[in-house]
Amino acid sequence: MAVKNSVSADSTKSLDFHIDCVNKGTRRFENVFQALSRMILDDSNKIKKVTVNGRNTYDFDVFRQSEKHIIGMFDEINSFVSYVKDAAEGGSSKEMAFVLIGEPGNGKTFFVDHLCALYRNFAALPENHKYTFRFNNLGKIGGYGKITSIESQTFEDPMILAMNLFDDRNINKEYLSKLGLSEKKIDELYKAYRPLGACTYYIFDQIKNFCDGDLNKIKEFIEVVPVPVSESRGTITGKYAAKDKITSSAVDLLGEESITRLLHIAETDNPYRFDLRRGALARVAGGGIHFADEIFKNKKDLVQVYLGVIQNRTIEIEGFKWPLDTLIIATSNNSEFGRFLEEKEQAPIVDRCRLTYMSHNTNYKLQKELTAYSIGSKEKTTFHSEKLHIDPNLNYAISVAMILSRMPSSDKLTPIEMMKLAAGEVAGEKSIKTLSEVINDLNIDPDITKRFGQKGLGHRNLGRSIQILLERSETQEGKCMYAGDVFKAVETVIIDYIQDPNDRIKYLNDLKIAKGLYRKNVMTTIFNAYMNEPNAVEKDVMNYVNMIIGIDAKNLGPDKVWTYRDPQTGKIIPLKIDETFIDSVEDRLGLKTKEQKQSYRTTIAKIYGQKMIKEPNYDFMDNNDLVKAVTDVRLKSDVAGAGSLVGALSNRTNEENQKLYNRMIDTMENKLGYCATCAQKTIEYFCTQDDAN
Repeated sequence: MAVKNSVSADSTKSLDFHIDCVNKGTRRFENVFQALSRMILDDSNKIKKVTVNGRNTYDFDVFRQSEKHIIGMFDEINSFVSYVKDAAEGGSSKEMAFVLIGEPGNGKTFFVDHLCALYRNFAALPENHKYTFRFNNLGKIGGYGKITSIESQTFEDPMILAMNLFDDRNINKEYLSKLGLSEKKIDELYKAYRPLGACTYYIFDQIKNFCDGDLNKIKEFIEVVPVPVSESRGTITGKYAAKDKITSSAVDLLGEESITRLLHIAETDNPYRFDLRRGALARVAGGGIHFADEIFKNKKDLVQVYLGVIQNRTIEIEGFKWPLDTLIIATSNNSEFGRFLEEKEQAPIVDRCRLTYMSHNTNYKLQKELTAYSIGSKEKTTFHSEKLHIDPNLNYAISVAMILSRMPSSDKLTPIEMMKLAAGEVAGEKSIKTLSEVINDLNIDPDITKRFGQKGLGHRNLGRSIQILLERSETQEGKCMYAGDVFKAVETVIIDYIQDPNDRIKYLNDLKIAKGLYRKNVMTTIFNAYMNEPNAVEKDVMNYVNMIIGIDAKNLGPDKVWTYRDPQTGKIIPLKIDETFIDSVEDRLGLKTKEQKQSYRTTIAKIYGQKMIKEPNYDFMDNNDLVKAVTDVRLKSDVAGAGSLVGALSNRTNEENQKLYNRMIDTMENKLGYCATCAQKTIEYFCTQDDAN
C-alpha cells in the first residue's frame, strides 16, 4: 500500500502530533523496565554506598522518601534494581518474573505495594504520562452496532500503531522519516517493535479498507488518549491475589468472550468479541506492573497461564494474541514455595522467575522505625477517649524482642553480639568480620529457613503484641503503654501463634535476653533521673573514655588536668583525670590485672578513633557493659551503691527518701518523657531483682 498523503493533523490528539512529541522528547516511548530504571537510577546523587552486615552494597533514595517508606531490605532492593536494569537493557530478565519468597510478615507485600505507588506517582507526572489510542466513528465502517468507539484493550502505545501503519516496514519508515524522524531515531524505535494486538489489528485493517488506504481519512478514525493512572481500576498497576481452587479462573487474568459485545459485533471471527479487560493482565499491559500475590497458591492451570505470560509476554486466547509490556512481580511464603517445588513437573515456571529470598529485618535501629509504623503516628486514646501515653522505652523493648528472635544460633557470636554487629555497633572484641563469616556459613544452607534472618517473629506478630498490650486493663487504667508489660504480650503471641515447639522455646529464651537489655535501659533512666539530668550517664561514659585517652597524654600536668578539643562542639575542654573512677569502672567490667585493663583501654581508644571519623557524635551508649559499669560506679559513689538507692526508693517512710522519690519522678516526667504511670512502674521495676542477670 502506498502513502497517499502524509499531511499532519493539527489536533493535539492526533497520531502525527504524538509522533512529533516523541521525536522532540516531550513524550516518551519506552517499556516498563526502561521507565522503572529511569525512575530509580536517573539521579545518580540519589544512589548511595552503604555497608550492611560488613558488606558494601547500594541504597536507592527513591525507596526512602515518602512518609511511610521502605525500611531496610537492602539486598532485596539491589536484586530488584539489577533485575530491572538488565531487562531495560534487553537482557534475559525481560522474559522473567521477579518473585519475593520469605516468611509471612516480613514485608514482601509492603515492598510491592510501595513500588506500585511510586510507579503510579511517577507515571502521573506530565513528562511521564503514558498514552494509548482509540478508534472513533466506527459506525461508518459497520459491523459494531451501537459500539462507535473502541480503545486499545491492552493500552498499546501510539508508537506501536505508528510502526504498524503499513504492512511494508520500509513504507512505514518512509512515513516516519517524512514526519521529521532521523534514520537513527527510527532504527531506535524499531528495536522496540512489536505487532498490534489481535483486535486492534483487525479493526485497523477494516478502517484501512474502508478508507481505501487514504492516510488522511484513516487518521480521522484515530485519537491518542492518556492511559488512566488509577489504583482502583487496576490500570498501570494491578494486583491478582491467589483465590481458592473453585472460584479462581484463567478468566480473572486473561479475560473472556463477552456476550454483550457479541450482540453488537456482526463478524463472529472478530477478536474484539473477547473482553480482555475482564482480566487483570490487559489493564496493566501498556507499560504497567502486575502483582501476583502468593503466586504459588494458585491452582496448576493458573500457574501455567502465568508461565505463558511470563515467557512470551502475550495474552493468548483461542489462537489470538495480544503482546504485553508488563513487569510481573510476585510473592510467596516459604512453605507454599516448598510445596510447589515438590511437584517436579512445575519446574519450568521456576526457571522463568528471578527468585529473591527476603529475610526479616535484622538491624534493631531500623526496627525501631518499623515498630514506630506499628505503634502508629496518630495520638492514642483509652476506651474512655483519654490520652494514652507511650513509655519512652516501649519502642526499644519491642524492637530488641523482635530482632533477637531473628538471630540464629551460633558458636561464634551470642545473640546480643550478633544484634549489635548487625546494627553497626560495637560488640566487645567481636568484629563485623565474624558476623560476615556467620552469615556466609548460614547462607549456603539449601534449607532457606536456616539462612540469616529468615526465621523469627515477623511484623504481624509485632502488631499483635501491640494489640494485646493495648487491650490489657493495666494499660487502659494507667493510661499508658508501659514497656515492661509488652514482654507479657510478646510471650502470649509466641505461645498462641508459633506452632513449631523448637521455635517457641528459642523465642521465649530470646525474650529473656530482651528483658535483660530492657533492664539495662531502665538502669540508665534511673541514674539520669537521680542525677536530675537527661544525659548524665552519657556524659559519665564519655568522661571515662576521655580519661583513658588523656591519662597517657604528654601534656598532662601534676594536677592531672588534661585539656582536649571536643570533636562534637570543637571547644577546648579541661578534664581532671580521676584514676580511682577509671579503676572502679574497670573493676566492674571484671578487668583485674594491669594487662587486662591496658588491653581494654587500647580497644576503647581504637573504637573512639575509628568512630569519630564518620560519627563525631558517637557516645559509646551502645556498649551496654561499659554503660552498666559506669552507672554502677556512680550510684555507688553517690548513694553507697545501687542497693542503697533501691532501699531509699522502696522505703519511703522517712521524709528524705520521699523527697528523693518525688524529685526523680519529677525529673522523669518533665525531662525524660515519662508519665506518672510509667515513671512509677519503672522505679518499681528497678527496685525488684527481675531480669537482673
